[in-house]
Amino acid sequence: MNQEEIKKILPHRDHMLLIDEAELREGKAYGKKTIRGDEFFLQGHFPGNPVVPGVILCEILGQSACVLLSGEAEGITPFFTGLDKVRFKNPVHPGDVFETECTLLKHKGPFYWAEGKGYVEALAFDEAYGSLLRFFVLVRFHRVSLQEKRCLHGYCHPRKHLLYRLGKITF
Repeated sequence: MNQEEIKKILPHRDHMLLIDEAELREGKAYGKKTIRGDEFFLQGHFPGNPVVPGVILCEILGQSACVLLSGEAEGITPFFTGLDKVRFKNPVHPGDVFETECTLLKHKGPFYWAEGKGYVEALAFDEAYGSLLRFFVLVRFHRVSLQEKRCLHGYCHPRKHLLYRLGKITF
């Protein structure tokens, strides 16, 4: 999948669509992000020694995991609700290609549990010692309601719309 195909699955746009390409093979999602060096998250992190922040690596993995739900995710916004056992073994720098591999573990209602690992192709990858980044994530999917689509100021937090639907607040 290229970025245009990924946009059909993910609501992320512009600078927050962080995966360049993805594919689904044998029940696993594989993604790639080439770190060019001009990305917004490298500005000031760190001057003279740019390093991709760990939270951005987690977001890349999360977006890759959403590719697993390509058939189920229409009209649904994915949210991270938790990360467990995240470990960073080596820094990711401009010029690196960060690759991901994600597997769906289970789901219950709107909650999905996924496992993923990410690595830079230039580094030796040893399954016995883990990968550059490994995570377990609980992703909650939120259906966009008609009230949210009608917001005059764009996106509203789902909790505000719940309060609106319960009559506790008005817009």
